Amino acid sequence: MENLIEIKDVKKIYEMGDEKLFALNGVTFNIEKNEYVAIMGPSGSGKSTLMNIIGCLDTPSSGEYFLNGKQVSDMDDNELAHIRNKEIGFVFQTFNLLGRSDALHNVELPLIYSGISRSERVQKAEEALFNVGLSDRMKHKPNELSGGQRQRVAVARALVNNPSILLADEPTGNLDTKTGEEIMALLSELSEKGNTIIIVTHEEIIAKHANRIIKIRDGMIEHDTKSNIDS
Repeated sequence: MENLIEIKDVKKIYEMGDEKLFALNGVTFNIEKNEYVAIMGPSGSGKSTLMNIIGCLDTPSSGEYFLNGKQVSDMDDNELAHIRNKEIGFVFQTFNLLGRSDALHNVELPLIYSGISRSERVQKAEEALFNVGLSDRMKHKPNELSGGQRQRVAVARALVNNPSILLADEPTGNLDTKTGEEIMALLSELSEKGNTIIIVTHEEIIAKHANRIIKIRDGMIEHDTKSNIDS
């Protein structure tokens, strides 16, 4: 299987006066296309820093990061913004939806930044909402939707550009247990359809939905193992 992500000896160092803090300290791993991976670790482990680097929200102090064969670790801000829009779909714990816009318009947003025509945007956004089971909620605003429905809108928005990666940061953190399970079932379904999914979490029960778990501690990989769950 072809590697989608290659992380090679990545370090992220923050200087605090004369002291150096290694948020990441020589992390190396690959992720293949269509993998479903959980990055797991306690608070302060470096998992959020790693997520920010994978999501092109931050750059490493040293080491290399290749996405789809392109070295993104040396890209400038404009190039990183392009990669974020085209290659990565983000799902956040807090949904990050526009309160005054309906679900359809919220899902359209990444396509507006891509310069796609209005008619094509609507078609793609409607299809994305259909794929997450919200065909009947397209004209509803976030305050008219449940927490689970809002997260489904966020997933549809993340997928509407057909990105290389769906990157989910604590996607069930603001949801009750039952609704959280529904969102994890949706992510598993999307994985089975061939999407590459990376979830970042501190919860073992959430990580176990993935087919592979990378555990981070003190800025280094502690374990990298296949899960018992088969896709």
